[in-house]
Amino acid sequence: MTAVPQDPLPGQAAPASVSTHVLDTSAGHPAAGVGVELAVRTGPRAPWQAHAASATDADGRCADLPALPAHAVQARLSFAVAPYLTGPAGEDPAGAARAAFFPEVAAVFAVAPGEHHHVPLLLSPYGYSVYRGS
Repeated sequence: MTAVPQDPLPGQAAPASVSTHVLDTSAGHPAAGVGVELAVRTGPRAPWQAHAASATDADGRCADLPALPAHAVQARLSFAVAPYLTGPAGEDPAGAARAAFFPEVAAVFAVAPGEHHHVPLLLSPYGYSVYRGS
């Protein structure tokens, strides 16, 4: 699903934007082919609304996530990491398949109009970390 970016009306802030990348810290390289879903909501208790879906490229990045709707106050990036961790790219140096202890990673964060939010995922078979990058 993709959204058409819209210019803000006079007096309105530019829409917020989101980008991400996934790095396989156990293998020391980007994680290609990881499915990523972006959802938004209008308040802390509002229901989530699907906004976009993508997959990481060879550099581990999602370059095609659309700008967020003006009313979004929170966003959620969901990473489907099980296929990556259990597939050929997820083999350890000895060639053994790794388990997907965390089959999915979700990161929920607050968004502000006009700001860019870069939220990388550092992934390993038994742990992960997310942070706000630049």
